[in-house]
Amino acid sequence: MTSRSDFDLAHRLADAAAEVIRPMFRGDWGEEQKSDRSFVTEADRAAEAAMRAIIEADRPDDGIIGEEYGTRNEGAGRQWVLDPIDGTTSFIAGRPIFGTLIALMQDGFPVLGIIDQPIAKERWAGRTGEGTTFNGKPVRSAACRELANAVLATTTPHQFSDQEADHFMGLAKAVAERKIIYGGDCYNYGLVASGYVDVVCEAGLKLHDFAALAPVVEGAGGIMCDWAGEPLHAESNGNALAIGDPARLEDVLEAMNLT
Repeated sequence: MTSRSDFDLAHRLADAAAEVIRPMFRGDWGEEQKSDRSFVTEADRAAEAAMRAIIEADRPDDGIIGEEYGTRNEGAGRQWVLDPIDGTTSFIAGRPIFGTLIALMQDGFPVLGIIDQPIAKERWAGRTGEGTTFNGKPVRSAACRELANAVLATTTPHQFSDQEADHFMGLAKAVAERKIIYGGDCYNYGLVASGYVDVVCEAGLKLHDFAALAPVVEGAGGIMCDWAGEPLHAESNGNALAIGDPARLEDVLEAMNLT
């Protein structure tokens, strides 16, 4: 499980990344496209390097899984999972809805997570056995009596395969047409924790994309799972759901024709 010192360290990591990212936002920096067609900037790399340096100094026996610089101490039971800028396209476009994601995984399951938006200075933090906070104050996800009234979010339907898109469209047809949000990346999951968004549906996420999100959503009273309704872990396939009201899980799976 996690300790207070783990939690404090996670906040230090978020602070270090933010100090790197803020001066570079809407600034002059280089970018390039990676083999998976996603983009990376100098800010991504510098922020991850700053976080890794702290972990390597303070927790040399822990593992690190980072989006930009790979894995360290691969066999460690405790792994810090880092995504320095989740939503790099938003960062490039000058939209302050990207975030730094920091997770601690124990034996393959996420037990601590932080979503940090460094420009707006908004931070969600959650850990197993504890509630989720937003800028230090407790938050709760919202009750949702009917899926028809739900606010649904996804980063982009372009990331879905044809079959995945069919499942998503089933869900989209089940919610209010004018309550669907596109774009937002990790920021949407913070909004689930704070009770503003009811459902987030994504496909093809990588471990660094989702590991930090589950403790935040679940600590606020929601549920985060794969498209089979199973908890997320290191071997999950990257198709993820975040639902603010766990009572709507079966409704969501039914609408997606997954039951």
